[in-house]
Amino acid sequence: MIAALAFVWLGMVLAISFVEAPLKFRASGVTVQIGLGIGRIVFRALNIIEAVLAAALIMTAIVTRPPTTGWVIAVVALFVVQVGGVKTWLGRRSNAVLAGNGEGRRSRAHLAYVAMEVLKVAGLVTLGVLATP
Repeated sequence: MIAALAFVWLGMVLAISFVEAPLKFRASGVTVQIGLGIGRIVFRALNIIEAVLAAALIMTAIVTRPPTTGWVIAVVALFVVQVGGVKTWLGRRSNAVLAGNGEGRRSRAHLAYVAMEVLKVAGLVTLGVLATP
């Protein structure tokens, strides 16, 4: 069950963060403001699903007490820091861009969010592989 949850979560993160998010800005007529508006909706939905998957991983680990419990804790903690801290910081930046201020190069918040996505992907791959029977 832990492997399945990890791989479902991994697939969602890869599809949204590494495929949908960068591609939407390449579509004809999509401005930074439109892309940010779409991104907020998509990432809000993704984060809700991630929270459900994180809770399911925690509950499964509590019930089954697998040797991968440390990886479950690490991935969930990374998600909590990413959404609770970095996404809040990123939200302030996107608010400024949407208000017409601060457009230009990527912010440090965006780079931190991407770095945490990469770490989360690595953690989910590791968790999924180690939990595979």
